[in-house]
Amino acid sequence: MLQQRTIKTLTRAVGMGLHSGQRVELTLRPAAPDTGIRFRRVDLPEPVDIPISAESVVDTRMASTIGAGSAKVHTVEHLMSACAGLGIDNLYIDITAEEVPILDGSSASFVFLLQSAGIELQSVAKKFIRVIRPVEVREGQGADLKWARLEPYHGFKLRFEIDFAHPAVDSTGQSVEFDLGQDNYARDIARARTFGFTKDVEMLRANGLALGGGLDNAIVMDDYKVLNADGLRYDDEFAKHKILDAMGDLYLIGKPLLAAYSAHRSGHAMNNQLLRALLAQQEAWELVSFGSERQAPRGFAQLARAW
Repeated sequence: MLQQRTIKTLTRAVGMGLHSGQRVELTLRPAAPDTGIRFRRVDLPEPVDIPISAESVVDTRMASTIGAGSAKVHTVEHLMSACAGLGIDNLYIDITAEEVPILDGSSASFVFLLQSAGIELQSVAKKFIRVIRPVEVREGQGADLKWARLEPYHGFKLRFEIDFAHPAVDSTGQSVEFDLGQDNYARDIARARTFGFTKDVEMLRANGLALGGGLDNAIVMDDYKVLNADGLRYDDEFAKHKILDAMGDLYLIGKPLLAAYSAHRSGHAMNNQLLRALLAQQEAWELVSFGSERQAPRGFAQLARAW
């Protein structure tokens, strides 16, 4: 039987919200089988649980935000991406503010936290959402066209194309493919940082965003070049960060997908539209488990490799 996973012991991190600039404490705790991943706002007078689901996403401007009633948690995608990359099914995430800490702008610190806590196998079958018919969402036309698609695949792979008319981005790979069964998430994707442009910072901050952003937690570019003294971590770090984001956005469906995801200029909003379109077409997917590891796609049976 391919088993569900949680962590062995609790682990903590302290950081700053990328957009809010607020100090925030994060505690990751083991959870029982079939709990799923649940964020808990422990700073409120009465703590509020927010279970992840495609429908729990309430805002997709600049990040993925989940909510329950008036309680919200912003910028969940990097932590969710780490959970997807390591195959974590059940987890409590206690948080003391309304935004997940940005840490270094990638998911590498979350991978380290989860692996440091240890991965524990649970005595219940892991459940997958298997895509059995293609589903696609599209927006715009010509140069403004954006699209995202899920197709049947015995495993999980992602292909993303970006399109930024900027010298620093043009000189890197603008298309990346990652296959969970063949590649190493921690090594190949997790260290890719979020990125932004100095020309946008003033506008963002005027709107109360990017208040905690800087060269220590993002790739920052002026009109011509990358401003970070240490340069890029990957030759194609921009496109790889979009893969990282997409993995986190897609894992908000609540279970690992068996599918091939491909996208052109997609973002948080379109990724969530894609999940909702999939769930709305009941003939396009099914819930499955695997009685033995040999039946499961590559990349899901093995415990995640360390760095």
